[in-house]
Amino acid sequence: MARNRHRDQYYGRPLKRVLSGVLVLFLLAIFVIWRVDNPRMEQVRMTLIDKLVPSFDWALVPVANLARMVADFQSYTNIYQQNQELRRELQRLKGWREAALQLEQKNAKLLDLNKVRIDPKLTYITGVVLTDSGSPYRQSALINVGARDGILDGWATMDGLGLVGRISGVAQNSARVILLTDSNSRIPVTIQPSGQRAILAGTNSAFPVIEFLEDTEAVHPGDRVVSSGDGGVFPPGVLVGQVVLGRNGRLLVQLAADYQRLEFLQVLRAPKAARIGVSDELVGVDDAPAVAVEGDVTGDATGSGIGEGDG
Repeated sequence: MARNRHRDQYYGRPLKRVLSGVLVLFLLAIFVIWRVDNPRMEQVRMTLIDKLVPSFDWALVPVANLARMVADFQSYTNIYQQNQELRRELQRLKGWREAALQLEQKNAKLLDLNKVRIDPKLTYITGVVLTDSGSPYRQSALINVGARDGILDGWATMDGLGLVGRISGVAQNSARVILLTDSNSRIPVTIQPSGQRAILAGTNSAFPVIEFLEDTEAVHPGDRVVSSGDGGVFPPGVLVGQVVLGRNGRLLVQLAADYQRLEFLQVLRAPKAARIGVSDELVGVDDAPAVAVEGDVTGDATGSGIGEGDG
């Protein structure tokens, strides 16, 4: 076996050398043929090309397929880049769409504020809700109008649907609104159509309770609740909500204002009420002149004369 291996090596090396030499001579011959500038050699070259190139079509198939694959890969790369660009453009368009929807909602709320019918004698200031500090213990909001705009404590606030609360705390550039749902909120209301007067008390929930109602049988679920104007804190006739019946049988009010989306509030300017002084002054009349009663003066003089006579 070792002898056979030695024999293969003995004959294999010269054979490789011969084949390498033949290949080198063949390549040199092709090089010479291709480099000779002669019409006859040109004719030979063209004949060789016509004979050999068509027969090598099978060898060019993998090269053509590889070139096609490279072109497809470049096309897929371009498509992927276009897809990524379209995704980024879609994200930008979603952002613009969201901004457009927010502007549309704000515009709708402002239009709702303009549609609210209030007393023509009342004027109002529209403010933007900055923060909502609703909590289990306090229900309030902060708006961006304050003392510089003439806001005063106690003024009523409403959105595009109904009464929201009252001003409680005024700064130079902002004011705090106590909502009707706050446990410290108490406002006089009128229930229509029965005309019953009551107090609407906040309970830190979405449904304030009706208290101090004179005739509960005259009030039914679905009745309209408006501000009564008693005490001069709130203007009369502003919509508050409608009556609903609680699980425990108590009469509650479903507020008309949308407390989940408070963005703009109207602050109603309350008219100046007449100042009431001491009990013997007339209401609404400042510096009333003193009028002497003739009978009292005569009586005093007579009494004085009797006293002196007795003395």
